Parts: sequence; structure tokens; C-alpha cells
Amino acid sequence: MSISSAPESDAPTAMARTFSDLTVRRAVESELAWTPDVTAPAIGVAVDGGVVTLTGDVGTLHERIAVVEATQRVAGVRTVADELRLPAPGGDPHGRTLAAAVDGILAWTAGVPRTRIHADVEGHRVVLTGEVEWDSERVAAKRAVERLHGVHEVESRIELSRRPQADDVAEQIRNALVRNAILDAARITVTVDGDEITLTGSVGSWTEHQQALRTAWSSPHVRQVHDRLRVEPPEI
Repeated sequence: MSISSAPESDAPTAMARTFSDLTVRRAVESELAWTPDVTAPAIGVAVDGGVVTLTGDVGTLHERIAVVEATQRVAGVRTVADELRLPAPGGDPHGRTLAAAVDGILAWTAGVPRTRIHADVEGHRVVLTGEVEWDSERVAAKRAVERLHGVHEVESRIELSRRPQADDVAEQIRNALVRNAILDAARITVTVDGDEITLTGSVGSWTEHQQALRTAWSSPHVRQVHDRLRVEPPEI
């Protein structure tokens, strides 16, 4: 089981309890039915205090990710526990065939510096290593590989090259958060330690959570982002 969660406070807040579990479950089921990349006929959705547990079978890793991301888009979701199952290894591509496909997708995907990324294929598991300039480049590489048939797991060990120092990194990131239409920047605190950034505070949804992280990673002076944000759905 894998769990996608922002760090939580010691106890659920009053705001988080305003969404009933039944309301969240129905909304998640509707969002899954609305999502084109989700074709699995029967995905189980259970909700307990904003924690959503997903069960059932999916056809590919790409679909599994689509299910989790669709769930995270729903208002009232605080945490997602992914217990979805991929098909047992069988006729899916593997070994040399899968390795060639991985090499090809990395070479032909825009935004991926192919010469700086190395892929090791172990059965249906792919490990990416190397060093790139931007977090968006390693995200693009991982995303591309995740879409391949036969890939059941992708581990990214790609590192960022050393970043130039700047005295106003925190201010730059705060300004970027303020500019973003979907974020309430007043609820987010940015602290800097060299080329490492820590985000603390709260956001109202997983969409805001992911946007805040992307905003921090966009700085040319950031090599590591520590996520300490809490997902606290607003009162309805």
C-alpha cells in the first residue's frame, strides 16, 4: 500500500470535519467516472474522516496514477491510501523489450534531457538516475516512463545540479505564491536554508498542495523542497 498525504496536524481540525464521509465518497466516485483515463469498471472507495482508501484492479500504472490524482482533486479529501492492484506480470513487455521502450520514450519526450538520465529496468520496475537542471525535467522523465505498458513501478533517483545562492529566495517564492490564482498565500510560510526550502502551513485542497510545491520547485535557487503543508478542506 502506498499513501499520498501532506503532513497532518495532531488532530483533525473543525474545518476538515465539515465534509461528511458520504459526501466525499460520492464526489470521488463521480470524479472517477468523469476522468477519461480511468476505465477500471469497479474501484472501491472508502472514506473515514477525509482519508480515502482506494481498492480494486487497474490495467496499467498510468491508470493507477490517474485514479489517485482524480481522487486528490475532490474537495474534502485530506489523504489518499492507494491499495489498487496492477495485473500480475504476464504478457506485458519486460526485460530488453521494455528497456528499449523506456530508452525510446525518454529520447522522444520534449523537456527531458535524455543524455543526463540513465534508466535501469528490473522486470517491470524502472529506476531512473542522473542529474538535471530542473525538477520539471525529472518529473517529465518519470511521467513519460509511467505511461508505458509493462511498467509497474518507477523510482526516480534523479538529482538536481547544485543551485546558485540568492539572498531573496524566500521573497521570490512568496511573490510567486501570491501571484497564483488558486493559492491562499497567506496560509503558507516559506523558510530557506541554503538551497533547501521548507513549506509549512495549510492549504484547502490537494490541487493547492501540488501547486504550492510546483511553485517552490520553479525557483532556480532551490535544490530541495521539504513539504510540511497540511491539507485542511475549508468549511462548506
